[in-house]
Amino acid sequence: MSSVADKPAWSVLWLALPTLMPLTVVLGSWLHPQPEVWAHLNEFVLPAVLKNTLLMALGVAAIVSVLGVGLAWLTSVCEFPGRRWFAWSLVLPLALPAYVLASVMVGLFDYSGPLQTLLRSVLGPLSLPPTRSMGGAIVVFGLVLYPYVYLLARQAFLTQGKRSLEAAQTLGMPRWLAFFRVALPMSRPWWAAGITLALMEMLADFGTVAIFNVDTFTTAIYKAWLALFNLPVASQLASLLALAVLLLVWFEQRAIAQRQYAANAVDARLERLQLSGVARWLACAACAAVLLFAFVIPLLQLMVWAYAVVRHDWDDRYWQFIGHSLMLSSLSALIVVAVGLWLAYAQRQHPDLITRLLVRTSTLGYALPGILLSVGLFIPVAWLDQQLHPLWQSWGVDPAPVLKGTLLVMLLAISARFMAVGFEPMQAEMQRITLSQQQAAHSLGLNRWGVLHKLYLPLLRSGWLGASLLVFVEVMKEMPITLMTRPFGWDTLAVRVYEMSAEGMWDRAALPSLCIVLVGLLPVLLLVRQSER
Repeated sequence: MSSVADKPAWSVLWLALPTLMPLTVVLGSWLHPQPEVWAHLNEFVLPAVLKNTLLMALGVAAIVSVLGVGLAWLTSVCEFPGRRWFAWSLVLPLALPAYVLASVMVGLFDYSGPLQTLLRSVLGPLSLPPTRSMGGAIVVFGLVLYPYVYLLARQAFLTQGKRSLEAAQTLGMPRWLAFFRVALPMSRPWWAAGITLALMEMLADFGTVAIFNVDTFTTAIYKAWLALFNLPVASQLASLLALAVLLLVWFEQRAIAQRQYAANAVDARLERLQLSGVARWLACAACAAVLLFAFVIPLLQLMVWAYAVVRHDWDDRYWQFIGHSLMLSSLSALIVVAVGLWLAYAQRQHPDLITRLLVRTSTLGYALPGILLSVGLFIPVAWLDQQLHPLWQSWGVDPAPVLKGTLLVMLLAISARFMAVGFEPMQAEMQRITLSQQQAAHSLGLNRWGVLHKLYLPLLRSGWLGASLLVFVEVMKEMPITLMTRPFGWDTLAVRVYEMSAEGMWDRAALPSLCIVLVGLLPVLLLVRQSER
């Protein structure tokens, strides 16, 4: 009798249910079309929203590509003053939520902020580019999201080996040309996966674009829901966003599938290039400038705001906030990485159309607003509670809802939201495992589970460790899903940030924001350490 493991499409289907359920609810909204509302959207909303979203995606992709790949090459291949320190410190912006960096940047660089006020007092009247603009939003997203590309690209460069570059140099290529023609194409699965994750995060963001007053697809979804009180139209807009992300991921995977990638031996690792003269100080200055604007300045501002309120705002509740955040992040990382590993393995073993489609569908939650994922899961869970109501009554049990408002629902929603974060690094890392290695393992008598345990898990160690830490940090910053699906009284640091921000208390919101950053620093540093190994 064949098991579930022998039918990968069925196993993937079960694992993809946390994403498929809210997506089904979203797609089911098309059963109730509203032509008059869509006529209004087509005329007044969608043209500007589509234009802004596309321009922002192109801008963010360009910034994270240049910063992520460029800094990864400098810190993994070159030698310059401060390289070892920059190698790990350039990942620190990953612990900073985008909406926190946006609020800090607006507070510092807006017209009424301290910087422009100081410049006007010294230089007189002047006009600087507006901070609350698409350019400001693109810069913030680029500074917050480039670590995705940096981590994966650096991991590729560190394990790429020197033989290919040496062969290119024997053909007369200078080192810089060999980078563009050899090293960069060979590392494509890694930095392409990082760019995909960054774009999906940007497309699902609401807080940052709202701070900068930029209308994107996400703001259109929220306005349709909260301003028009029209959940079906909001769900229909979200389904279009999910379709766009699916096409993005499909193009990326199709391009990667056309090439083969393999790992080099440890003794063939690349020797560092010793920079000299002006080049070594330019490399140091570039790394320092990115770190300064992406992490140091925001952190210092948060510390100033938090210091002003910590004496009367800190109490025992904060230990509960921290404990709940750590518990939720740890459980989510365990679930997401385990499921992401199996999805990547199932797709590798059985690359048929149904399996690939189910795997790709299961990663779409990263591009959907967290609030829609919460509602998409809440509706079927509430329906199931109603169906179980008579059963509990017949057993003499309290018929109160047993599923709604539980940690289980929150974990399901978060798993759907961050499945791409667990899947993409694993999918990229699997490019190093060749089919000949798997065939050799089978020839030694290992069955499918033995190959997964003895071959894939050890060789994918950096992938699943990195994915675990990425998920941990991302869940620590997650706000909408936690806010809507948490059990009563089960608050986290992100919920506290929302409560204070909603009241306009930016200084009091800085304290939990600073806690999120500090708690997230440890897994970020562990992420850097394992990438070095």
